[in-house]
Amino acid sequence: MRLVPAPSNRRWMDETMHKFANRCLPLKVANQAGWFVLNNHPLRVTWDGGDERSSVTVEYSDGAAPDDPEKPHLAFSHFRHGILTFDIPFLFRTPPGYKALARGSANWPKDGAYPLEGLLETDWSVATFTMNWKRTRPNHPVEFGAGEPIFLVVPQRRGELEKFVPEVRDINDDLETAYDYWRWLESRWRFMTEGIQANAEGRDGGWQKHYARGTSPTGTGAAEHQTKLRSRPFDERRQEG
Repeated sequence: MRLVPAPSNRRWMDETMHKFANRCLPLKVANQAGWFVLNNHPLRVTWDGGDERSSVTVEYSDGAAPDDPEKPHLAFSHFRHGILTFDIPFLFRTPPGYKALARGSANWPKDGAYPLEGLLETDWSVATFTMNWKRTRPNHPVEFGAGEPIFLVVPQRRGELEKFVPEVRDINDDLETAYDYWRWLESRWRFMTEGIQANAEGRDGGWQKHYARGTSPTGTGAAEHQTKLRSRPFDERRQEG
């Protein structure tokens, strides 16, 4: 299995009308937030609705032998209950104080199967883990192509979430934020109305770019703003001899 930085593109986003989904910067950045572990063999998995291991059938379509030591087939049913398990051939290690979130690929839907997530203490554990997909539709074959991401791994600092003290406040408690928000909401409704009318007349309705540019309708700019992530590729160091 290969390890690669997650790219920003998704096929279903490219296939939306005028590639409209690609205008959503939060989607594009979320797509890149981690590293992919890629499937090494094309396979088809079918679940008959039962709870036994035999209820899940895995068929490889590349003609390779399941016991080939050079190209091991790592998908099987281990936990029963319509769950497909991928045995991951890596021991992930993170710096002290960091965990690793293993989750489904961001904005990569798969009909009939849902990725189960796990949060792993990879700064001390010497145990590997599995990635699991819960089948959701009996008798519906689901394919995993060669090179398709099996999961996304995302480092997460231990205790980071617990540091937050969440509150719900009236937006008018912060008049500056409230003013910027209402200006944005007004401009948004105007844009939506004019854009719908323009599209109905066969004209391009345009595209608001406040968020993409890191600015508000009042011209206030963000102190920090990211339009893409630049995750480093894995440095594959293998000991010889």
